[in-house]
Amino acid sequence: MFRTVVLAAIALACLIAPAEARHKHEIISVAHPDCNIVFPCVGVVASPRGEAIAKKLGFGAAQKQYRHRISEVVQHPDGCPRRAFCGCGAAVRVFGAPIRSLWLAAAWFKFPRATPAPGMVAVRRHHVFVLERHLGGSTWLAFDANSGRHATRIHARSIAGYVIVNPRSSSS
Repeated sequence: MFRTVVLAAIALACLIAPAEARHKHEIISVAHPDCNIVFPCVGVVASPRGEAIAKKLGFGAAQKQYRHRISEVVQHPDGCPRRAFCGCGAAVRVFGAPIRSLWLAAAWFKFPRATPAPGMVAVRRHHVFVLERHLGGSTWLAFDANSGRHATRIHARSIAGYVIVNPRSSSS
């Protein structure tokens, strides 16, 4: 009897939780308590999950959140090829010119390791991007050439799994 109840509870929990296989490219943070009708804050919405829980319980209110959608497609880097250009785009962003020896992402490993900071470069096999601004945790606003569909974007990226290098270091 107890085993049946436990299995039913686990099955119910699995059915209630929505599953989404794709990543959401948005940054969520708790809204400032001064956001209200008199002093509105742009981008503030109620948490959808919080609304569902409050509705189910019959009392309470959802916590307000900022939802920043950060993703901007920018111009293709000058002097870079139309395909496989992440290293070239990073070189244009950092050095102002398409340096041929840095077109391959693996070439960026020659620079010394560094801690994440604006202007540093995140590198892993087959991809490289430039860190612009820290957004929280391991998420950074990044200049990301060839970020998908042959586009160059400035968008939120996780640096998890990447090696951070300092391309401006004199000891390279």
